[in-house]
Amino acid sequence: MTRERKDLPAPQRSRARAGPLQGGHLTDDGRWLVVDGRRWRAADTALPDDVRARLLHHLGVARSAVRTAGRSGDDAALAAARARVQLAKTGLGERGPAWWEQDDAARRARWEAALTALDDGA
Repeated sequence: MTRERKDLPAPQRSRARAGPLQGGHLTDDGRWLVVDGRRWRAADTALPDDVRARLLHHLGVARSAVRTAGRSGDDAALAAARARVQLAKTGLGERGPAWWEQDDAARRARWEAALTALDDGA
């Protein structure tokens, strides 16, 4: 489990805790977010705003569940929470097949399947 570093000034602690999506810049093609020299796959640019918001909400809830389950030592809850993070990130296009290699129908099917599973409590 990662702990907040108390020896760093507050802005550095919060930036470290926030993760890779809280800074950096997109590459010119919009496919990658570069933070501290490391590339992270960017979310699908074709996501409608409401879909992106729902997936990000699910991602936040799932990440919180990962932290809670990790502290409690409940391995089953931790596995379920990690699976929900995977679903949300796949729906966003950050994991799984590269969104820029999919046609519009496949991209829509990807995020709709993820939202259906997340909304159903998978």
